[in-house]
Amino acid sequence: MGEEDMTLFLEEMASVRPLKNNTSCTIWEQKASTQAQAACRSQLEMSEHLSKLTTQVQEVNPVAPEDVVEFKRDGVQEAVFHRLSRGDYPVKYEVLLHQLKVAQAREVLYNEIQKSREKGERSILVIHGKGANTKPIPALMKSFVVTWLEQIDEVLAFHSAQTHHGGTGALYVMLTKSEQKRIEARETNHKGVKVR
Repeated sequence: MGEEDMTLFLEEMASVRPLKNNTSCTIWEQKASTQAQAACRSQLEMSEHLSKLTTQVQEVNPVAPEDVVEFKRDGVQEAVFHRLSRGDYPVKYEVLLHQLKVAQAREVLYNEIQKSREKGERSILVIHGKGANTKPIPALMKSFVVTWLEQIDEVLAFHSAQTHHGGTGALYVMLTKSEQKRIEARETNHKGVKVR
Protein backbone atom coordinates (compact mmCIF):
# COMPACT_ATOMS: atom_id res chain seq x y z
CA MET A 1 0.00 0.00 0.00
CA GLY A 2 1.41 3.37 -1.01
CA GLU A 3 1.63 6.51 1.11
CA GLU A 4 -1.30 8.08 -0.73
CA ASP A 5 -3.45 4.99 -0.23
CA MET A 6 -2.60 4.90 3.46
CA THR A 7 -3.58 8.55 3.88
CA LEU A 8 -6.91 7.93 2.14
CA PHE A 9 -7.55 4.86 4.26
CA LEU A 10 -6.82 6.73 7.51
CA GLU A 11 -9.08 9.62 6.47
CA GLU A 12 -11.94 7.21 5.75
CA MET A 13 -11.46 5.39 9.03
CA ALA A 14 -11.11 8.55 11.16
CA SER A 15 -14.78 8.54 12.26
CA VAL A 16 -14.94 4.81 12.96
CA ARG A 17 -15.28 3.86 16.65
CA PRO A 18 -14.99 0.38 18.19
CA LEU A 19 -18.22 -1.36 19.17
CA LYS A 20 -18.95 -1.03 22.87
CA ASN A 21 -21.15 -4.12 23.24
CA ASN A 22 -19.24 -7.01 21.85
CA THR A 23 -21.87 -9.72 21.37
CA SER A 24 -19.43 -12.57 21.10
CA CYS A 25 -18.89 -14.72 24.16
CA THR A 26 -16.23 -17.15 25.18
CA ILE A 27 -16.63 -20.90 25.18
CA TRP A 28 -16.56 -20.77 28.98
CA GLU A 29 -19.48 -18.30 28.99
CA GLN A 30 -21.42 -20.53 26.59
CA LYS A 31 -20.75 -23.58 28.78
CA ALA A 32 -21.84 -21.73 31.92
CA SER A 33 -24.99 -20.62 30.14
CA THR A 34 -25.69 -24.16 28.96
CA GLN A 35 -25.21 -25.52 32.49
CA ALA A 36 -27.54 -22.88 33.91
CA GLN A 37 -30.14 -23.71 31.26
CA ALA A 38 -29.84 -27.43 32.06
CA ALA A 39 -30.24 -26.73 35.79
CA CYS A 40 -33.29 -24.56 35.10
CA ARG A 41 -34.78 -27.24 32.83
CA SER A 42 -34.12 -29.89 35.49
CA GLN A 43 -35.81 -27.73 38.15
CA LEU A 44 -38.85 -27.21 35.93
CA GLU A 45 -39.11 -30.95 35.24
CA MET A 46 -38.88 -31.70 38.95
CA SER A 47 -41.60 -29.13 39.71
CA GLU A 48 -43.80 -30.68 37.04
CA HIS A 49 -43.30 -34.20 38.41
CA LEU A 50 -43.86 -33.07 42.00
CA SER A 51 -47.09 -31.30 41.08
CA LYS A 52 -48.49 -34.68 39.96
CA LEU A 53 -47.80 -36.21 43.38
CA THR A 54 -50.65 -35.18 45.65
CA THR A 55 -50.33 -33.79 49.14
CA GLN A 56 -54.10 -33.96 49.74
CA VAL A 57 -55.16 -36.62 52.25
CA GLN A 58 -58.48 -37.26 50.49
CA GLU A 59 -56.60 -38.27 47.30
CA VAL A 60 -54.62 -41.15 48.82
CA ASN A 61 -55.70 -44.71 49.49
CA PRO A 62 -55.20 -45.17 53.23
CA VAL A 63 -53.25 -48.20 54.39
CA ALA A 64 -53.05 -49.50 57.93
CA PRO A 65 -49.84 -49.14 59.97
CA GLU A 66 -49.24 -52.91 60.00
CA ASP A 67 -50.32 -53.62 56.40
CA VAL A 68 -47.76 -55.30 54.16
CA VAL A 69 -47.81 -53.34 50.91
CA GLU A 70 -46.55 -54.40 47.51
CA PHE A 71 -46.59 -53.14 43.95
CA LYS A 72 -44.98 -54.16 40.68
CA ARG A 73 -45.28 -52.90 37.16
CA ASP A 74 -45.99 -55.15 34.20
CA GLY A 75 -42.77 -56.70 32.97
CA VAL A 76 -41.18 -57.21 36.40
CA GLN A 77 -40.45 -60.92 36.65
CA GLU A 78 -41.93 -62.83 39.58
CA ALA A 79 -38.52 -64.17 40.63
CA VAL A 80 -37.10 -60.65 40.70
CA PHE A 81 -40.07 -59.36 42.70
CA HIS A 82 -39.76 -62.28 45.13
CA ARG A 83 -36.07 -61.47 45.71
CA LEU A 84 -37.00 -57.83 46.33
CA SER A 85 -39.66 -58.82 48.88
CA ARG A 86 -37.13 -60.95 50.77
CA GLY A 87 -34.63 -58.09 50.87
CA ASP A 88 -32.11 -60.03 48.78
CA TYR A 89 -30.92 -56.99 46.82
CA PRO A 90 -28.19 -54.90 48.45
CA VAL A 91 -29.42 -51.59 49.83
CA LYS A 92 -26.80 -48.85 49.96
CA TYR A 93 -29.17 -45.89 50.26
CA GLU A 94 -31.86 -45.24 52.82
CA VAL A 95 -34.40 -42.46 52.46
CA LEU A 96 -35.73 -41.30 55.83
CA LEU A 97 -39.17 -39.71 55.59
CA HIS A 98 -40.92 -40.51 58.87
CA GLN A 99 -39.96 -37.23 60.61
CA LEU A 100 -40.82 -34.92 57.68
CA LYS A 101 -43.92 -32.98 56.75
CA VAL A 102 -45.83 -34.34 53.74
CA ALA A 103 -44.66 -31.71 51.22
CA GLN A 104 -41.02 -32.09 52.35
CA ALA A 105 -41.23 -35.88 52.19
CA ARG A 106 -42.58 -35.75 48.65
CA GLU A 107 -39.65 -33.63 47.46
CA VAL A 108 -37.03 -35.66 49.35
CA LEU A 109 -38.42 -38.95 48.03
CA TYR A 110 -38.48 -37.78 44.42
CA ASN A 111 -34.98 -36.24 44.61
CA GLU A 112 -33.45 -39.28 46.28
CA ILE A 113 -34.93 -41.59 43.65
CA GLN A 114 -33.38 -39.46 40.90
CA LYS A 115 -29.99 -39.24 42.66
CA SER A 116 -29.93 -42.97 43.35
CA ARG A 117 -30.64 -43.77 39.70
CA GLU A 118 -27.89 -41.39 38.56
CA LYS A 119 -25.47 -43.25 40.84
CA GLY A 120 -26.55 -46.53 39.27
CA GLU A 121 -28.50 -47.85 42.26
CA ARG A 122 -31.37 -50.18 41.45
CA SER A 123 -32.69 -50.73 44.97
CA ILE A 124 -33.22 -48.31 47.87
CA LEU A 125 -34.85 -48.53 51.29
CA VAL A 126 -37.54 -45.94 52.01
CA ILE A 127 -38.34 -45.56 55.71
CA HIS A 128 -41.77 -43.98 56.13
CA GLY A 129 -42.60 -45.25 59.63
CA LYS A 130 -45.82 -46.91 60.70
CA GLY A 131 -47.55 -43.80 62.04
CA ALA A 132 -50.15 -45.59 64.16
CA ASN A 133 -51.16 -42.33 65.87
CA THR A 134 -50.91 -39.83 63.02
CA LYS A 135 -53.75 -37.47 62.18
CA PRO A 136 -56.02 -37.13 60.27
CA ILE A 137 -55.53 -40.82 59.40
CA PRO A 138 -53.31 -43.56 60.85
CA ALA A 139 -50.23 -44.34 58.74
CA LEU A 140 -50.43 -40.94 57.05
CA MET A 141 -46.87 -40.89 55.66
CA LYS A 142 -47.02 -44.56 54.70
CA SER A 143 -50.22 -43.97 52.74
CA PHE A 144 -48.72 -41.00 50.89
CA VAL A 145 -45.48 -42.85 50.09
CA VAL A 146 -47.34 -45.85 48.66
CA THR A 147 -49.48 -43.53 46.50
CA TRP A 148 -46.45 -41.52 45.28
CA LEU A 149 -44.30 -44.53 44.46
CA GLU A 150 -47.02 -45.96 42.24
CA GLN A 151 -47.06 -42.67 40.31
CA ILE A 152 -43.30 -42.25 39.85
CA ASP A 153 -42.32 -43.79 36.51
CA GLU A 154 -38.79 -44.61 37.68
CA VAL A 155 -40.19 -47.04 40.29
CA LEU A 156 -40.53 -50.59 38.97
CA ALA A 157 -41.69 -52.25 42.18
CA PHE A 158 -41.81 -51.97 45.95
CA HIS A 159 -42.53 -54.24 48.89
CA SER A 160 -42.69 -53.86 52.67
CA ALA A 161 -39.28 -54.53 54.20
CA GLN A 162 -38.15 -57.45 56.30
CA THR A 163 -38.26 -56.92 60.07
CA HIS A 164 -34.53 -56.14 60.37
CA HIS A 165 -34.95 -53.29 57.85
CA GLY A 166 -38.05 -51.76 59.47
CA GLY A 167 -40.83 -54.20 58.58
CA THR A 168 -44.10 -52.51 57.64
CA GLY A 169 -42.54 -49.13 58.46
CA ALA A 170 -40.23 -49.31 55.43
CA LEU A 171 -40.21 -50.33 51.78
CA TYR A 172 -37.72 -51.94 49.44
CA VAL A 173 -37.99 -49.94 46.22
CA MET A 174 -36.70 -51.18 42.86
CA LEU A 175 -35.73 -48.49 40.35
CA THR A 176 -35.33 -48.39 36.60
CA LYS A 177 -31.85 -47.94 35.13
CA SER A 178 -30.83 -44.39 34.33
CA GLU A 179 -30.41 -43.55 30.65
CA GLN A 180 -26.62 -43.41 31.15
CA LYS A 181 -26.58 -46.88 32.71
CA ARG A 182 -28.70 -48.24 29.84
CA ILE A 183 -26.19 -46.86 27.33
CA GLU A 184 -23.30 -48.38 29.29
CA ALA A 185 -25.07 -51.75 29.44
CA ARG A 186 -25.72 -51.68 25.70
CA GLU A 187 -22.06 -50.86 25.03
CA THR A 188 -20.87 -53.61 27.36
CA ASN A 189 -23.20 -56.16 25.80
CA HIS A 190 -22.26 -55.01 22.30
CA LYS A 191 -18.53 -55.50 23.01
CA GLY A 192 -19.19 -59.13 23.84
CA VAL A 193 -20.80 -59.79 20.47
CA LYS A 194 -18.39 -60.89 17.77
CA VAL A 195 -19.20 -59.69 14.26
CA ARG A 196 -18.21 -61.97 11.40
